[in-house]
Amino acid sequence: MTYKNFLDSQTQSALPSGLSPLLQALWYAGRDEWYKAHAIAQQHEDAPLFDWLHAFLHRQQGDLNNATYWYRRAGRSQFDGSLRHEWQEMVKTQLPA
Repeated sequence: MTYKNFLDSQTQSALPSGLSPLLQALWYAGRDEWYKAHAIAQQHEDAPLFDWLHAFLHRQQGDLNNATYWYRRAGRSQFDGSLRHEWQEMVKTQLPA
Protein backbone atom coordinates (compact mmCIF):
# COMPACT_ATOMS: atom_id res chain seq x y z
CA MET A 1 0.00 0.00 0.00
CA THR A 2 1.23 3.49 -0.79
CA TYR A 3 0.77 6.63 1.27
CA LYS A 4 -1.88 7.87 -1.18
CA ASN A 5 -3.77 4.55 -1.00
CA PHE A 6 -3.70 4.76 2.77
CA LEU A 7 -5.08 8.30 2.73
CA ASP A 8 -7.79 7.25 0.28
CA SER A 9 -8.72 4.30 2.51
CA GLN A 10 -9.70 6.69 5.30
CA THR A 11 -13.12 7.09 3.66
CA GLN A 12 -13.81 3.35 3.60
CA SER A 13 -16.05 1.87 6.27
CA ALA A 14 -13.72 -1.02 7.12
CA LEU A 15 -10.07 -1.27 8.03
CA PRO A 16 -8.06 -2.37 4.97
CA SER A 17 -6.59 -5.87 5.25
CA GLY A 18 -2.89 -6.53 5.57
CA LEU A 19 -1.94 -3.48 7.62
CA SER A 20 0.66 -3.74 10.35
CA PRO A 21 -0.58 -3.03 13.88
CA LEU A 22 1.01 0.45 13.72
CA LEU A 23 -0.77 1.27 10.47
CA GLN A 24 -4.02 -0.12 11.87
CA ALA A 25 -3.74 2.24 14.82
CA LEU A 26 -2.85 5.15 12.55
CA TRP A 27 -5.84 4.33 10.33
CA TYR A 28 -8.13 4.53 13.33
CA ALA A 29 -6.42 7.67 14.65
CA GLY A 30 -6.84 9.36 11.28
CA ARG A 31 -10.57 8.72 11.52
CA ASP A 32 -10.74 10.04 15.11
CA GLU A 33 -11.48 6.56 16.41
CA TRP A 34 -9.31 7.29 19.43
CA TYR A 35 -10.20 4.31 21.62
CA LYS A 36 -9.44 1.75 18.93
CA ALA A 37 -6.10 3.39 18.13
CA HIS A 38 -5.22 3.70 21.81
CA ALA A 39 -6.01 0.04 22.49
CA ILE A 40 -3.50 -0.97 19.80
CA ALA A 41 -0.87 1.45 21.13
CA GLN A 42 -1.24 -0.01 24.62
CA GLN A 43 -0.59 -3.51 23.29
CA HIS A 44 2.80 -2.43 21.92
CA GLU A 45 4.32 -0.28 24.64
CA ASP A 46 8.13 -0.05 24.76
CA ALA A 47 8.46 0.16 20.98
CA PRO A 48 9.60 3.68 20.01
CA LEU A 49 7.16 4.13 17.10
CA PHE A 50 4.24 2.97 19.24
CA ASP A 51 5.39 5.28 22.04
CA TRP A 52 5.33 8.13 19.50
CA LEU A 53 1.84 7.04 18.46
CA HIS A 54 0.83 6.94 22.11
CA ALA A 55 2.15 10.50 22.56
CA PHE A 56 0.22 11.66 19.51
CA LEU A 57 -2.99 10.04 20.76
CA HIS A 58 -2.76 11.77 24.12
CA ARG A 59 -2.02 15.04 22.37
CA GLN A 60 -5.08 14.40 20.17
CA GLN A 61 -7.09 13.78 23.33
CA GLY A 62 -5.85 17.04 24.85
CA ASP A 63 -3.90 15.33 27.65
CA LEU A 64 -0.61 17.18 27.14
CA ASN A 65 1.01 15.97 30.38
CA ASN A 66 0.52 12.35 29.34
CA ALA A 67 1.62 13.18 25.78
CA THR A 68 4.87 14.68 27.13
CA TYR A 69 5.55 11.45 29.04
CA TRP A 70 5.10 9.35 25.89
CA TYR A 71 7.21 11.67 23.72
CA ARG A 72 9.98 11.26 26.28
CA ARG A 73 9.60 7.46 26.19
CA ALA A 74 9.73 7.59 22.39
CA GLY A 75 12.95 9.63 22.53
CA ARG A 76 11.29 12.51 20.69
CA SER A 77 10.63 16.16 21.30
CA GLN A 78 7.00 17.19 21.51
CA PHE A 79 5.75 17.72 17.97
CA ASP A 80 5.60 21.37 16.98
CA GLY A 81 3.06 21.24 14.15
CA SER A 82 -0.61 20.40 13.79
CA LEU A 83 -2.09 17.06 14.77
CA ARG A 84 -2.78 16.30 11.12
CA HIS A 85 0.81 17.02 10.15
CA GLU A 86 2.15 14.78 12.91
CA TRP A 87 -0.21 11.98 11.87
CA GLN A 88 0.98 12.33 8.26
CA GLU A 89 4.62 12.16 9.38
CA MET A 90 3.97 8.93 11.26
CA VAL A 91 2.17 7.36 8.30
CA LYS A 92 5.00 8.39 5.97
CA THR A 93 7.51 6.50 8.15
CA GLN A 94 5.61 3.31 7.29
CA LEU A 95 4.62 3.64 3.64
CA PRO A 96 6.24 4.54 0.33
CA ALA A 97 5.08 7.70 -1.41
